Amino acid sequence: MKTFMEPLDRDEESYYLRRFKDGDQGAKDVLVERNLRLVAHIVKKYATPERDMEDLISIGTIGLIKAVISFDESKGKLSTYAAKCIDNELLMMLRAEKKKSREVSLYEPIGTDRDGNEISLYDVIISDEKTIENQCELAGDIARVLELVNQELTEREREIICKRYGLFGEKEITQREVANQMGISRSYVSRIEKKALSKLYEKW
Repeated sequence: MKTFMEPLDRDEESYYLRRFKDGDQGAKDVLVERNLRLVAHIVKKYATPERDMEDLISIGTIGLIKAVISFDESKGKLSTYAAKCIDNELLMMLRAEKKKSREVSLYEPIGTDRDGNEISLYDVIISDEKTIENQCELAGDIARVLELVNQELTEREREIICKRYGLFGEKEITQREVANQMGISRSYVSRIEKKALSKLYEKW
């Protein structure tokens, strides 16, 4: 992997951010170039023998550019915000890989609203007023939930939660349908589901 430039110090970063906000596109290029080391660091956790590192860096750089464009200096450090956006861009790539059997989509149905209209996870947790920062944080939250489902739940709890909420490619179904599929009572499914959700809340 090629060597990347050293990151800007806080004063330099503030200077180029101000320049960019004043319309200097060259300042944006500097901010991107001097944060490419952050991209390289983050993409390492997504690397597999099947994935080209240069492709991952290109995708992560898209997230970095979005971060630079939308960053508000009053909200903290650019690197912290950019890391979330880079992660978000790479997570979107993972969801787009159809060959992955454990693919997760924000658009998978999770139930219906009061009017009987089908709703997805996207409908519940993203609104038009959400900023890019919110969406980046959201992607991290979703990844954390899925990680907890895999790490903290028993095999039976995980199976029920995935079936009930349509996770990891499962179709969302009712407690009664889960009970019929697994050959247990609906009340037993309900107890396991509540216990599993409590575990997730505690670890969150």
